[in-house]
Amino acid sequence: MLVRGRERPAAASPSPEEWEFDEGDEIAPRLLAVRLLGGGERYETYLAWDEHLLSLVVVKVVRPHLAEDERSLRGLAAEAALVERLRHPVIVRGFGAVLDGPRPHVVLEHLEGPRLSRVVRKQGKLEPEQLLPLGLQLSAALHYLEEEGVAHLDVKPTNVILGAPARLIDLSIARPVEELRRVDHRIGTDAYMAPEQCDPRTLGPMGAPADVWGMGATLFHGAAGHRPFPEGVRDGSREERYPQLRLPPVRLPSSLDPEVAELILACLAFEPERRPAAAEAAQALEGLVDALPQRPVLRRFRIRPRI
Repeated sequence: MLVRGRERPAAASPSPEEWEFDEGDEIAPRLLAVRLLGGGERYETYLAWDEHLLSLVVVKVVRPHLAEDERSLRGLAAEAALVERLRHPVIVRGFGAVLDGPRPHVVLEHLEGPRLSRVVRKQGKLEPEQLLPLGLQLSAALHYLEEEGVAHLDVKPTNVILGAPARLIDLSIARPVEELRRVDHRIGTDAYMAPEQCDPRTLGPMGAPADVWGMGATLFHGAAGHRPFPEGVRDGSREERYPQLRLPPVRLPSSLDPEVAELILACLAFEPERRPAAAEAAQALEGLVDALPQRPVLRRFRIRPRI
């Protein structure tokens, strides 16, 4: 179950704002830490062993100094509510949450498989047999979210776990579309933010088309092996920080099927109304997946009438 006694990798002195769980430490009743996966400003994420499920899980826990912080707890509660509500084969599942006490946390599905970002970094661009099913699976997930009135707002290669099927993770900044109509601040990850996410006051509101843009940027990264826009200047002006506000995407490889390239670039259209809906992207990708020499069974079944 757990391999105990392993030393932590050498690192700088830990911050007092970190939990510092060692392997086998109890994060919460029946949840034992395995290793730290990462963390952000408000939360830490651990791979853990769930003694109730007898399975590995991911535990997202509020940092120690924020255990009673209202904003952090609201964010965790919103994420917990979404993973409890949403049920789709391509979207990460949740297994409960504790939203009070000394260690507020949410328990999420542990997914075996590499992140898309790691695969591209290690192996380069994806082959069509990988890229097209991935696009179809992401389109299906985004169509479902649109039907549920939710925008993910952080579709990017690090939030895609490759597998059968691929999985879209991290609902930490997902929002109901209705709520986004009142949001006037930036939300997302710079390189994968739709223009309206970069400047919602001028170009908003954000919604389902922003996720389609994020999917386009993610598929571009998979198809080309790099991002669709140059790296922005973090402390620069708005246009310097977000090149997608002033530049077209760089060229896709000439070896890419023109239909695939056309679809990816359509998803990256500046104006939200010019982008295909996720369902339209899925329909286009169904035909492209069908044309693969060895296609996986991902398309919708067409029931033949009985004679």
